[in-house]
Order: sequence, then C-alpha cells, then structure tokens
Amino acid sequence: MSKRNSHQAKTAARVRLRAERERQAKRDKLKRQSIVAGSIVAVLAIAGGVGYLVMQGTKPTHWEAAKDAPLVAPKNTTGKNHTTVTLGKDSAKKTIISFEDPRCPICATFEQTVGPTVDKDLKDGKYKLQYVGATFLDTNLRGEGSRNAVSALGAALDVSKDAFLHYKAAMYSAKWHPEETDDKFKDDAYLIEIANTVPELKNNTAFQKDVKDGTFDRWAIEMSKNFDTNTYDVKGTPSFVMDGKKITGSDGENAPMTVDEWNTAVGKALSS
Repeated sequence: MSKRNSHQAKTAARVRLRAERERQAKRDKLKRQSIVAGSIVAVLAIAGGVGYLVMQGTKPTHWEAAKDAPLVAPKNTTGKNHTTVTLGKDSAKKTIISFEDPRCPICATFEQTVGPTVDKDLKDGKYKLQYVGATFLDTNLRGEGSRNAVSALGAALDVSKDAFLHYKAAMYSAKWHPEETDDKFKDDAYLIEIANTVPELKNNTAFQKDVKDGTFDRWAIEMSKNFDTNTYDVKGTPSFVMDGKKITGSDGENAPMTVDEWNTAVGKALSS
C-alpha cells in the first residue's frame, strides 16, 4: 500500500471515529435529558399526589359538613331547633324524658322487655314521653350509625308519630339491632330494610329519599345536643327523667329494666 493510501485510510478512520463519538455523545445527552425529565415528572406526580391527599385530609367529613347545612326539621316536632319530640296523649299531665342512643344494647334490651308496657301507658294517657336521641356511642366506638339512625328516625317522624314509635321499636328488636361495635346503622340500605317491616313506612318512597339524602342529618346533630347539654346529670342510656328527677330501678342508680321495676318506679314518680 502506498504512503498516500495509508494516510487517507488513517484520516478516514479518524473521521469515522470522531463521527461515532459525536453520535454517542448525542445519545448520552438525550438519555440524560430523558432521565431529568422523567425525574421532574415523578416529583410533580408525587407532589400532586401529596397535595391531593392533603386536600382530602382537610376536606370536612359528611357529618362535619352537616353541622353547617340548613336545618330541616321533621313534622311533629316543637321547641328550639324543633328537637322536642313529644309522644302520647295531650291530656296526660306528666312527661317522662327518655334518653336513648340507637346503638345502645341496653336500650335495645329495655325496648324488647319494657317497650310494650310503655306503648300501652302512652295509649292509656298515663304519661307523655319526650324522646331525646343521643349519639355519644359514635364518638366512643367510632362510627356514624347513631347519628344516621337518629336522622332516619326523623324521617319516620316526618311521616307520623306512630311511624316513629314503630320504627324505633323495630330498630331495637332482637332481629335488627346489631352489636354496639358493629356500626351497621351507618348503612342507609339497612335502615330502609328495617323500615320495610313497619306498616307506615313500607315502600314509602318519600321516607326512603329522606334517608338516602340525609334530609334530617343536621336535625340529628341538633337533637343529640339535648343529651350532651342535659341538666339532669344523665350520662348514659337508657335514662329516664320525670319532674327533674331520674327514674331508677331497685338499685337506685340505673334505669328500670323489668316491667315490675318500671311500673313501681313510674308509679312513685307519678304520685310524687
């Protein structure tokens, strides 16, 4: 090979090598740019995700929002914020204030045992009953079943007082009342299923809409304040008060839990 050809070959090789190095440099640059761009996208995605979670975390829950919702009260109510619910004959001279939490298992036991006697007393005009719906078990056990059930009871009260009484009895029945740790009353479908066993509420579309829409959620919150701020030293449920004094069983502390104890305690309260 001539020196000229050898020189040309070396020159061509250097040109090819330089061109290859430039192409590799471009590929490396593009790769670095892609990595940087990908990292920026990832950071933005993480930041966006964190922002969404923060926003969701600070967003008020349904029941927090319900506190500021317009107050819609059921029919058959009176008093401040329409949270006074009085049952029985107007002719009855005395009133028993009944404090109840829908999730309360002792309330369920009372209703199953003494409930029929109370219903008869109301029909006979022996006394009136003022219902106070408590919701403290939602706080103690976590959940929303008590508030949701009180709201549904408001929907029943909007239909009639009989619908309210019969629905409350159905809620407390052995068939439908859940364990207090089972927040089953938070489920609208379950509350409607119970209501369909009550003649006044069976397939009642207006009632069902009120339950699903939470029409009386704000009212339930206001109602529960009557328990929270009571002046009778009532701290648990069920509790009963007549003429400012607690009605208690034979132990002198807790609510009467048998028909005999109830009749004895109420008889004394009525005669005093």
